Amino acid sequence: MFIRTSGDERWPVPTHSDYRLSQLDELEAESIHIFREVVAEFEKPVLMFSGGKDSIVMLRLAEKAFYPARIPFPVLQVDTGYDFPEVLACRDSWVDRLGVRLVVASVEQAIADGVVVDDGRTSRNRLQIGTLLAAIEEGGFTAAFGGGRRDEEKARAKERVYSHRDEFGQWDPKNQRPELWSLYNGRLHEGEHMRIFPLSNWTELDIWHYIAREDVEIPSIYFSHRRRVFERDGMLLTESGFNPLREGETAAERTVRFRTVGDLTLTGCVESTAGTFQEIVDEISVARLTERGATRGDDRFSEAAMEDRKKEGYF
Repeated sequence: MFIRTSGDERWPVPTHSDYRLSQLDELEAESIHIFREVVAEFEKPVLMFSGGKDSIVMLRLAEKAFYPARIPFPVLQVDTGYDFPEVLACRDSWVDRLGVRLVVASVEQAIADGVVVDDGRTSRNRLQIGTLLAAIEEGGFTAAFGGGRRDEEKARAKERVYSHRDEFGQWDPKNQRPELWSLYNGRLHEGEHMRIFPLSNWTELDIWHYIAREDVEIPSIYFSHRRRVFERDGMLLTESGFNPLREGETAAERTVRFRTVGDLTLTGCVESTAGTFQEIVDEISVARLTERGATRGDDRFSEAAMEDRKKEGYF
Protein backbone atom coordinates (compact mmCIF):
# COMPACT_ATOMS: atom_id res chain seq x y z
CA MET A 1 0.00 0.00 0.00
CA PHE A 2 1.35 3.45 -0.93
CA ILE A 3 0.34 7.04 -0.36
CA ARG A 4 1.21 9.91 -2.67
CA THR A 5 3.24 12.77 -1.32
CA SER A 6 4.16 16.07 -2.96
CA GLY A 7 5.57 15.62 -6.41
CA ASP A 8 5.81 12.13 -7.88
CA GLU A 9 7.35 10.46 -4.82
CA ARG A 10 5.42 7.67 -3.12
CA TRP A 11 6.19 6.25 0.33
CA PRO A 12 5.07 2.88 1.72
CA VAL A 13 2.67 2.90 4.63
CA PRO A 14 3.19 0.15 7.23
CA THR A 15 0.20 -2.19 7.27
CA HIS A 16 1.02 -4.06 10.49
CA SER A 17 2.99 -3.71 13.68
CA ASP A 18 6.50 -5.06 14.08
CA TYR A 19 6.16 -8.40 15.86
CA ARG A 20 9.82 -9.38 15.89
CA LEU A 21 10.89 -11.10 19.09
CA SER A 22 14.07 -10.65 21.06
CA GLN A 23 16.54 -13.53 21.13
CA LEU A 24 15.41 -14.43 24.66
CA ASP A 25 11.75 -14.42 23.63
CA GLU A 26 12.55 -16.67 20.65
CA LEU A 27 14.38 -19.14 22.89
CA GLU A 28 11.50 -19.10 25.35
CA ALA A 29 8.93 -19.68 22.60
CA GLU A 30 10.94 -22.59 21.16
CA SER A 31 11.26 -24.26 24.57
CA ILE A 32 7.57 -23.80 25.39
CA HIS A 33 6.70 -25.34 21.99
CA ILE A 34 8.88 -28.37 22.85
CA PHE A 35 7.17 -28.83 26.23
CA ARG A 36 3.74 -28.76 24.63
CA GLU A 37 4.76 -31.12 21.82
CA VAL A 38 6.11 -33.68 24.29
CA VAL A 39 3.00 -33.60 26.49
CA ALA A 40 0.82 -34.04 23.40
CA GLU A 41 2.91 -36.90 22.02
CA PHE A 42 4.18 -38.94 24.97
CA GLU A 43 2.08 -40.90 27.41
CA LYS A 44 4.11 -40.32 30.57
CA PRO A 45 6.75 -37.55 30.65
CA VAL A 46 8.79 -36.46 33.67
CA LEU A 47 11.09 -33.49 34.28
CA MET A 48 14.54 -34.21 35.74
CA PHE A 49 14.98 -31.53 38.40
CA SER A 50 18.21 -31.04 40.31
CA GLY A 51 17.43 -27.66 41.85
CA GLY A 52 20.20 -26.07 39.76
CA LYS A 53 19.82 -23.04 37.50
CA ASP A 54 19.08 -24.93 34.26
CA SER A 55 16.43 -27.18 35.74
CA ILE A 56 14.86 -24.15 37.46
CA VAL A 57 14.63 -22.38 34.09
CA MET A 58 13.05 -25.55 32.66
CA LEU A 59 10.47 -25.58 35.44
CA ARG A 60 9.72 -21.90 34.88
CA LEU A 61 9.21 -22.57 31.15
CA ALA A 62 6.95 -25.54 31.94
CA GLU A 63 4.96 -23.31 34.30
CA LYS A 64 4.43 -20.81 31.46
CA ALA A 65 3.69 -23.51 28.88
CA PHE A 66 0.67 -24.88 30.76
CA TYR A 67 -0.55 -21.87 32.76
CA PRO A 68 -3.15 -21.48 34.24
CA ALA A 69 -3.31 -25.28 34.55
CA ARG A 70 -0.82 -27.13 36.72
CA ILE A 71 2.27 -28.69 35.20
CA PRO A 72 0.96 -32.05 33.88
CA PHE A 73 3.94 -34.21 34.86
CA PRO A 74 6.03 -34.92 37.98
CA VAL A 75 9.59 -33.82 38.62
CA LEU A 76 12.33 -36.36 39.32
CA GLN A 77 15.45 -35.71 41.36
CA VAL A 78 18.31 -38.19 41.58
CA ASP A 79 19.67 -37.57 45.08
CA THR A 80 23.34 -38.50 45.45
CA GLY A 81 23.26 -37.95 49.20
CA TYR A 82 26.02 -35.39 48.65
CA ASP A 83 23.85 -32.52 47.45
CA PHE A 84 24.28 -28.95 48.69
CA PRO A 85 21.67 -28.14 51.38
CA GLU A 86 20.93 -24.79 49.71
CA VAL A 87 20.03 -26.60 46.49
CA LEU A 88 17.67 -29.03 48.22
CA ALA A 89 15.97 -26.13 50.02
CA CYS A 90 15.42 -24.33 46.70
CA ARG A 91 14.10 -27.53 45.13
CA ASP A 92 11.53 -27.93 47.89
CA SER A 93 10.48 -24.28 47.61
CA TRP A 94 9.74 -24.64 43.88
CA VAL A 95 7.89 -27.92 44.34
CA ASP A 96 5.74 -26.47 47.12
CA ARG A 97 4.90 -23.29 45.19
CA LEU A 98 3.92 -25.07 41.98
CA GLY A 99 2.23 -28.03 43.65
CA VAL A 100 4.01 -30.56 41.43
CA ARG A 101 4.67 -34.13 42.48
CA LEU A 102 8.30 -34.75 43.45
CA VAL A 103 9.84 -38.17 42.86
CA VAL A 104 13.20 -38.64 44.60
CA ALA A 105 15.45 -41.43 43.37
CA SER A 106 18.04 -41.94 46.09
CA VAL A 107 21.51 -43.25 45.25
CA GLU A 108 21.83 -44.32 48.88
CA GLN A 109 18.66 -46.41 48.61
CA ALA A 110 19.76 -47.81 45.24
CA ILE A 111 22.99 -49.01 46.86
CA ALA A 112 21.04 -50.60 49.72
CA ASP A 113 18.69 -52.32 47.24
CA GLY A 114 21.55 -53.62 45.11
CA VAL A 115 20.50 -51.57 42.08
CA VAL A 116 23.99 -50.04 41.93
CA VAL A 117 27.23 -51.13 43.61
CA ASP A 118 29.35 -48.78 45.69
CA ASP A 119 32.89 -50.14 45.31
CA GLY A 120 34.46 -47.23 47.15
CA ARG A 121 36.05 -45.89 43.96
CA THR A 122 33.09 -44.98 41.76
CA SER A 123 31.72 -41.48 42.35
CA ARG A 124 28.15 -40.91 43.46
CA ASN A 125 27.75 -38.90 40.29
CA ARG A 126 28.34 -42.00 38.17
CA LEU A 127 26.12 -44.08 40.46
CA GLN A 128 23.30 -41.74 39.44
CA ILE A 129 23.14 -43.55 36.09
CA GLY A 130 21.75 -46.86 37.37
CA THR A 131 19.61 -45.02 39.91
CA LEU A 132 18.04 -42.85 37.20
CA LEU A 133 17.42 -45.73 34.80
CA ALA A 134 15.75 -47.74 37.56
CA ALA A 135 13.53 -44.77 38.45
CA ILE A 136 12.51 -44.27 34.80
CA GLU A 137 11.68 -47.95 34.44
CA GLU A 138 9.79 -48.11 37.74
CA GLY A 139 7.81 -44.96 36.93
CA GLY A 140 7.08 -46.10 33.39
CA PHE A 141 8.26 -42.74 32.06
CA THR A 142 8.45 -42.52 28.28
CA ALA A 143 10.08 -39.07 28.05
CA ALA A 144 12.39 -37.30 30.49
CA PHE A 145 13.10 -33.58 30.19
CA GLY A 146 16.74 -32.66 30.89
CA GLY A 147 18.46 -29.30 31.24
CA GLY A 148 21.45 -30.08 29.00
CA ARG A 149 22.66 -27.33 26.67
CA ARG A 150 24.83 -27.76 23.59
CA ASP A 151 27.31 -25.10 24.72
CA GLU A 152 28.17 -26.94 27.94
CA GLU A 153 30.33 -29.78 26.70
CA LYS A 154 31.31 -31.41 23.39
CA ALA A 155 29.28 -34.59 24.03
CA ARG A 156 26.17 -32.53 24.72
CA ALA A 157 26.80 -30.61 21.50
CA LYS A 158 26.00 -33.88 19.68
CA GLU A 159 22.55 -34.13 21.23
CA ARG A 160 19.28 -33.74 19.42
CA VAL A 161 16.32 -32.07 21.15
CA TYR A 162 14.67 -35.51 21.16
CA SER A 163 17.47 -37.83 22.30
CA HIS A 164 16.57 -41.48 21.72
CA ARG A 165 17.49 -44.04 24.40
CA ASP A 166 17.27 -47.78 23.73
CA GLU A 167 15.65 -50.43 25.92
CA PHE A 168 18.73 -50.39 28.16
CA GLY A 169 18.56 -46.60 28.57
CA GLN A 170 21.70 -46.12 26.51
CA TRP A 171 22.52 -43.34 24.06
CA ASP A 172 24.09 -43.96 20.67
CA PRO A 173 25.27 -40.64 19.17
CA LYS A 174 25.39 -42.25 15.71
CA ASN A 175 21.79 -43.41 15.89
CA GLN A 176 19.89 -40.18 16.48
CA ARG A 177 17.05 -38.88 14.38
CA PRO A 178 17.16 -35.83 12.08
CA GLU A 179 15.28 -32.75 13.25
CA LEU A 180 14.99 -30.70 10.07
CA TRP A 181 12.66 -27.70 10.35
CA SER A 182 12.22 -28.47 14.07
CA LEU A 183 10.18 -31.58 13.31
CA TYR A 184 10.65 -34.19 16.03
CA ASN A 185 10.27 -37.96 15.74
CA GLY A 186 9.10 -39.40 19.05
CA ARG A 187 8.29 -42.93 17.90
CA LEU A 188 9.38 -45.55 20.43
CA HIS A 189 9.55 -49.31 20.67
CA GLU A 190 8.71 -51.21 23.84
CA GLY A 191 11.09 -50.35 26.69
CA GLU A 192 12.67 -47.33 24.96
CA HIS A 193 12.36 -43.73 26.06
CA MET A 194 13.33 -40.22 24.98
CA ARG A 195 15.41 -37.64 26.76
CA ILE A 196 14.11 -34.20 25.83
CA PHE A 197 16.33 -31.09 25.94
CA PRO A 198 14.26 -27.89 25.68
CA LEU A 199 17.33 -25.73 26.48
CA SER A 200 19.51 -27.17 23.71
CA ASN A 201 19.97 -23.84 21.93
CA TRP A 202 20.45 -21.75 25.07
CA THR A 203 23.84 -20.63 26.40
CA GLU A 204 24.94 -20.06 29.98
CA LEU A 205 24.61 -16.33 29.33
CA ASP A 206 21.06 -16.80 27.99
CA ILE A 207 20.17 -18.72 31.14
CA TRP A 208 21.36 -15.89 33.37
CA HIS A 209 19.68 -13.18 31.30
CA TYR A 210 16.43 -15.17 31.60
CA ILE A 211 16.80 -15.76 35.35
CA ALA A 212 17.38 -12.02 35.81
CA ARG A 213 14.42 -11.07 33.60
CA GLU A 214 12.04 -13.50 35.29
CA ASP A 215 13.47 -12.79 38.76
CA VAL A 216 13.14 -16.45 39.69
CA GLU A 217 14.37 -18.06 42.90
CA ILE A 218 17.71 -19.87 42.62
CA PRO A 219 20.02 -21.40 45.26
CA SER A 220 21.98 -18.78 47.20
CA ILE A 221 25.32 -20.46 46.43
CA TYR A 222 25.18 -19.13 42.85
CA PHE A 223 25.93 -15.73 44.39
CA SER A 224 29.14 -14.62 46.08
CA HIS A 225 29.54 -15.82 49.67
CA ARG A 226 32.20 -16.86 52.15
CA ARG A 227 33.01 -20.59 52.27
CA ARG A 228 35.76 -22.85 53.53
CA VAL A 229 37.34 -24.47 50.49
CA PHE A 230 40.50 -26.34 49.50
CA GLU A 231 42.26 -26.82 46.19
CA ARG A 232 42.31 -30.18 44.39
CA ASP A 233 43.03 -30.88 40.72
CA GLY A 234 42.93 -27.17 39.94
CA MET A 235 39.47 -26.68 41.49
CA LEU A 236 38.22 -25.17 44.74
CA LEU A 237 36.12 -27.79 46.53
CA THR A 238 33.93 -27.41 49.61
CA GLU A 239 35.28 -28.59 52.95
CA SER A 240 32.86 -31.28 54.11
CA GLY A 241 32.64 -34.55 56.01
CA PHE A 242 31.87 -36.14 52.62
CA ASN A 243 35.10 -34.68 51.24
CA PRO A 244 37.97 -35.35 53.69
CA LEU A 245 41.21 -33.48 53.09
CA ARG A 246 44.08 -35.46 51.65
CA GLU A 247 47.68 -35.22 52.72
CA GLY A 248 49.06 -31.78 51.91
CA GLU A 249 45.65 -30.15 51.41
CA THR A 250 44.56 -27.26 53.62
CA ALA A 251 41.20 -25.49 53.82
CA ALA A 252 40.74 -21.75 54.08
CA GLU A 253 37.81 -19.36 53.91
CA ARG A 254 37.44 -17.54 50.59
CA THR A 255 34.88 -15.43 48.75
CA VAL A 256 33.42 -17.73 46.10
CA ARG A 257 30.33 -18.66 44.13
CA PHE A 258 29.19 -21.69 42.11
CA ARG A 259 28.56 -21.67 38.36
CA THR A 260 26.97 -25.12 38.45
CA VAL A 261 25.76 -27.40 41.24
CA GLY A 262 25.87 -31.17 41.72
CA ASP A 263 27.69 -33.70 43.87
CA LEU A 264 29.57 -31.46 46.32
CA THR A 265 32.57 -33.81 46.35
CA LEU A 266 33.16 -33.13 42.64
CA THR A 267 31.66 -29.68 42.05
CA GLY A 268 34.05 -26.79 42.34
CA CYS A 269 33.43 -23.10 42.92
CA VAL A 270 35.19 -20.03 41.57
CA GLU A 271 36.56 -17.04 43.43
CA SER A 272 34.12 -14.24 42.76
CA THR A 273 32.57 -11.13 44.25
CA ALA A 274 29.53 -11.27 41.93
CA GLY A 275 26.54 -10.88 44.22
CA THR A 276 23.84 -9.67 41.79
CA PHE A 277 22.38 -10.90 38.51
CA GLN A 278 24.10 -8.14 36.56
CA GLU A 279 27.48 -8.83 38.17
CA ILE A 280 27.15 -12.52 37.29
CA VAL A 281 26.22 -11.66 33.68
CA ASP A 282 29.24 -9.36 33.45
CA GLU A 283 31.50 -12.10 34.84
CA ILE A 284 30.23 -14.81 32.48
CA SER A 285 30.47 -12.49 29.48
CA VAL A 286 34.26 -12.61 29.67
CA ALA A 287 34.66 -16.21 30.89
CA ARG A 288 36.79 -18.43 28.64
CA LEU A 289 35.54 -21.79 29.98
CA THR A 290 32.04 -23.21 30.28
CA GLU A 291 30.76 -23.92 33.76
CA ARG A 292 31.31 -27.68 33.38
CA GLY A 293 34.79 -27.24 31.97
CA ALA A 294 35.79 -24.99 34.83
CA THR A 295 34.20 -26.64 37.87
CA ARG A 296 33.02 -30.24 37.31
CA GLY A 297 35.51 -32.88 38.41
CA ASP A 298 33.44 -35.72 36.93
CA ASP A 299 34.22 -34.37 33.44
CA ARG A 300 37.98 -34.52 34.03
CA PHE A 301 38.44 -38.28 34.32
CA SER A 302 39.09 -38.51 30.58
CA GLU A 303 38.60 -36.55 27.36
CA ALA A 304 35.41 -38.50 26.69
CA ALA A 305 34.16 -38.71 30.29
CA MET A 306 30.78 -37.09 29.63
CA GLU A 307 30.17 -39.03 26.41
CA ASP A 308 31.02 -42.32 28.13
CA ARG A 309 28.55 -41.59 30.92
CA LYS A 310 25.86 -40.51 28.47
CA LYS A 311 26.23 -43.73 26.49
CA GLU A 312 25.51 -45.59 29.74
CA GLY A 313 22.36 -43.55 30.43
CA TYR A 314 23.54 -40.34 32.11
CA PHE A 315 21.50 -37.12 31.91
